[in-house]
Amino acid sequence: MSDSKTGIVKDRRYLDHNPGVYHIESPKRLEVIYKHLEVNKVFDLCKEIPPRFAKEEEICLIHTKYYLQSIANTAGASIMLDPDTVTSEETYDTARLAAGGLLSLIEAVFSNEVENGFALVRPPGHHAERDRAMGFCIFNNIAIGAAYTLKRGWVNKILIVDWDVHHGNGTQNAFYNTSKILYFSTHQYPHYPMTGRLQEVGEGEGEAYTVNVPLSAGHGDKDYLYIFNYLLKPIAYDFKPGLILVSAGFDPYIDDPLSGMGLTVNGFGYLAYVLREIAKEVCDNHLILTLEGGYALKGLAHSVEAVIRVLLGEDIHPPEDFLKGYSPSNSIKRAMDFHKKFWPI
Repeated sequence: MSDSKTGIVKDRRYLDHNPGVYHIESPKRLEVIYKHLEVNKVFDLCKEIPPRFAKEEEICLIHTKYYLQSIANTAGASIMLDPDTVTSEETYDTARLAAGGLLSLIEAVFSNEVENGFALVRPPGHHAERDRAMGFCIFNNIAIGAAYTLKRGWVNKILIVDWDVHHGNGTQNAFYNTSKILYFSTHQYPHYPMTGRLQEVGEGEGEAYTVNVPLSAGHGDKDYLYIFNYLLKPIAYDFKPGLILVSAGFDPYIDDPLSGMGLTVNGFGYLAYVLREIAKEVCDNHLILTLEGGYALKGLAHSVEAVIRVLLGEDIHPPEDFLKGYSPSNSIKRAMDFHKKFWPI
């Protein structure tokens, strides 16, 4: 329905980036999501936002011109950029469309076309550094989106929440020295890319505005919900962002082959519900997600559906007694105690 408050970016061209038949970050990820959402008529409830190609100057808000050109030079070829990241003939254009798809959704939000939304794009982005590809990622979609939003003057502060099981090193590094963007990450540690320690809190003006919550393997729905309610929520209310952006990786899912975590489909819905409540309180419901990881295909599709239904207003939240008797793990206790130095937790 065209008057939906929730925007969705989807495009068959996102399948054109194909790093190889055996690569886990395959076009099949989006094929499965798209098919599932079509069959269950979720797309019918949303407003489709057509993507555009990100412009050179927009990509270069985060990446160097030399790096951008190096990716452009891979057009028409399969090139290994790092041990995990491979281009195909259409990768350069697909990566520009991934970044631009998120920009299109941000533009739709700030033109009051929609309130919130999900950019169902690939390749993912949060590992991409200023001058190099990394971890399946070409351009850092969410960092480009945040920098673009600030440059347009739509908001003064942005909260980036990254619930991917892998730490978003590229996003952290892009904003490590600024207080205008608060980067909050839950991630398995030790795990690829071996960044995201508690002590990584930002530098200079940015000190305290990087909030890492490194977690040992095995954390599940109750753990993540506790973190979002009792660590993220008070920080977000104190920070008061004008926009919440989410690096939505679904690899903390219980059956994901690249993860040791235990989130369920409902668990992702619970996290989205907390973020929706924060966005309602602090930033006019402006909540935008972009797809990162997630490799257990059935769980990925169902989890994306749960999150979109929350964006649409469905109350997918835990029972009132869900955390009754719950005791946080040592990983969570350490993070809570550590970040109390900087925030009113």
